[in-house]
Amino acid sequence: MENRHGLIVQGDLAQADGHAERRAALDFVYRHSPGSTRRLTLGADKGYDAAEFVSGLRQACVTPQIARKLRYSAIDGLTTRHDGYSLSLKHRKRIEEAFGWAKTIGGMAQTVYRGIERVRSRFILTMAANNLARLSRLLGA
Repeated sequence: MENRHGLIVQGDLAQADGHAERRAALDFVYRHSPGSTRRLTLGADKGYDAAEFVSGLRQACVTPQIARKLRYSAIDGLTTRHDGYSLSLKHRKRIEEAFGWAKTIGGMAQTVYRGIERVRSRFILTMAANNLARLSRLLGA
C-alpha cells in the first residue's frame, strides 16, 4: 500500500506458516527496488520486527519503519528518531482498513473458493475493487 492515498499497490496470498508474510514482503521489495531511484521505506506492525527481515530490508536499501516489540527489537534508535518513523506508524492503520473492507464489503470473511490459486485470484480482485472504490472518493475530493 502506498501511504499518500491508501491504494493497494501489490498483494499476494500464501499458505500461513508464521513466516509467509515476511517472505512475501521481502519478495515484493526485491521485485520493486532494482529500478528505484529513491530510498524506499516500509511500514509494518510488530509481527515483522524480526532480525532476518530487518536485515533483508537493509540489504535492499529499504528503511524499515516497523513497530517495535517491547522486550527485544531489531529496529534501532537511528531509525526511530526520525519524524518519518512516527508518521509511518500513524499511516499503518490504512492497510487494516483495506482488509476490513475486503471482509465486510468484498466478501472475503469466509471464502467460498477452495484451493490457494482460486482464493488468491479472489483476493487480488477484491483488493482491485477496493482501489476502485477508493479512487472514486479520491477523485471526488
